[in-house]
Amino acid sequence: MRGMQISSDHPLLLSIVDDLAERGWSQQDLFLPQDLTAALAAECRQRSAQGELAPAAVGRGPAQEIREGIRGDRIQWLEPGESSACDHYLELMGALREALNRGLFLGLEDFECHFALYPPGAFYRKHVDRFRDDDRRMVSAVVYLNEAWAPEHGGQLRMYLGQEREHDVAPTGGCLAVFLSGEVPHEVLPTTRDRLSLTGWFRRRGNEPF
Repeated sequence: MRGMQISSDHPLLLSIVDDLAERGWSQQDLFLPQDLTAALAAECRQRSAQGELAPAAVGRGPAQEIREGIRGDRIQWLEPGESSACDHYLELMGALREALNRGLFLGLEDFECHFALYPPGAFYRKHVDRFRDDDRRMVSAVVYLNEAWAPEHGGQLRMYLGQEREHDVAPTGGCLAVFLSGEVPHEVLPTTRDRLSLTGWFRRRGNEPF
C-alpha cells in the first residue's frame, strides 16, 4: 500500500470538484484501489467482530437517540494513527479537501468519518446531512467497501436531485459518492447482506463560539 499519496491536482479529484460545481454531486466508480478497499473492509469487519461498532444515533448532542425505524447502521469513528489503511484513506481525503477548497472556495477545515455497517434488513430513511443547528458540514463523502455486490443485495444510496429526479449509487467496492451536505436529500435502501462503507464529511469553521 506504499506510494498511494495523491496530489490535490490529480485529474480524479478535479473531476469531483467540477461535478460538485456543475450539479452538486459526483460518483467515481473506481476511486479506491482494490488492495486499499480490501484492507479497509477487513478493518471494518474486525472492529465489528470485536464489538467496537455501536448503533448509530439520529440527532445531535443531548437530542441524540437510537431509532432503528429511521436508521439501522452500526458505526465507529476514525482517528488518525489507528491503522495504515485508515491513514491512507484520510490522506486521500486530505488531498480532496485541498482540491475542493482551491476549486470551490469552501473554506473546509477538517474531515470526519466513520465506518458504517448495515446488517441485513437495515436502512436509513430520507434525510440531509447538515444539522439544523450546526452548518459546518459542507460536503459528504461515502466510499464503499463491498465485494461482489449484486443488484438483488439492495443497499443503494438514493439521492433526490430535484424535479422528481433520483439517482441510485450501488455500494460496490472502491466506489466514492460525494455530494453537498445541505442540498442533496438521500437515503440508504434496505440491504439484504452486510453493507460496509466509510461515511464522512468535510467541514468548515462553525458559527458557534469555541
